[in-house]
Amino acid sequence: MHDPALLAQIASRVDELPDAVRDAVRPPATAAGATVVRGLPVDDAEFGPTPPHWQAAATGAAATSSLDLDIAMLLLARCAGEPFGWAGQQNGRLVNNIVPAAGHEDEQSGASSSTLLSPHTEDAFHAARANLLMLTCLRNRDRVATTVSSVRQVELTEGDLRTLSVPTVPILPDVSYGTGFDQPAPALPTVWFDENGSPTLRYDPAYTPLDDADPVFAAAYTRLTAELARVCHAPALAPGEILLLDNDVAVHGRVPFRARYDGTDRWLKRVNIRLPERRRRAQESSENGYGQEVIAPFRASTDRTAERGRTDERGSVEQP
Repeated sequence: MHDPALLAQIASRVDELPDAVRDAVRPPATAAGATVVRGLPVDDAEFGPTPPHWQAAATGAAATSSLDLDIAMLLLARCAGEPFGWAGQQNGRLVNNIVPAAGHEDEQSGASSSTLLSPHTEDAFHAARANLLMLTCLRNRDRVATTVSSVRQVELTEGDLRTLSVPTVPILPDVSYGTGFDQPAPALPTVWFDENGSPTLRYDPAYTPLDDADPVFAAAYTRLTAELARVCHAPALAPGEILLLDNDVAVHGRVPFRARYDGTDRWLKRVNIRLPERRRRAQESSENGYGQEVIAPFRASTDRTAERGRTDERGSVEQP
């Protein structure tokens, strides 16, 4: 999927998409921070069994159909913004496969199943995290729900919002990036405010060492968690449905389920999308990102060179 010729074709064909498609993949404009788009043609029989691990998703008889859907998703994602990947996650693939994997049932990652995947900001640990997430359903026979909660629907006191906007504890990379990071872990705010004064969120309780927080912050964080649970929606995506999630506003997770590992389990695909028009905060520019590198083939090479290791005009950081 990193074939330069294929990526060039995707970039050149985006303008051919009809206005109705372009409108459908615009970032969610409501306080919910999420929307479900329907109508992507998906034939269950074409994809073969749900792979046992993300690495097997592009192999075997289903490889062509899986790749075709990857291309369709990248077209849609490029229409919305700039698709990108992470060098340290799924070998830098631009389209990630989310499937349950044996031995990972209880961990906090997309490969889990039997445990609740805690609501979280995708890649909350990194300043260059996605602004927009695209989650497409290939298979979900058990109607496993994805949870979605928006910081703009919670009810917190001004005091709690102020407390949560103070850098207090770090957010660490999740297990899908490996372990053994030697970079320092800077304290980060949980609640941020955009240029309009509206709250945004960097939230990942499973990878936030809350035991190191002071009691006032911990109590405010607990109230935020309770509010996110109160306003939670839980759509069970059907094949061909796309969940578009504003990653600055809404957190997402997944309810527990029993994986069978028989080729019929839930199978989603995910694309991270950067929105060039959306500004990141200047104070995020000093973050080290734990050495995780962005793979951004749709960004002009001159832009990547200029941005490498420093803040761009939107305040985001690309690690060298």
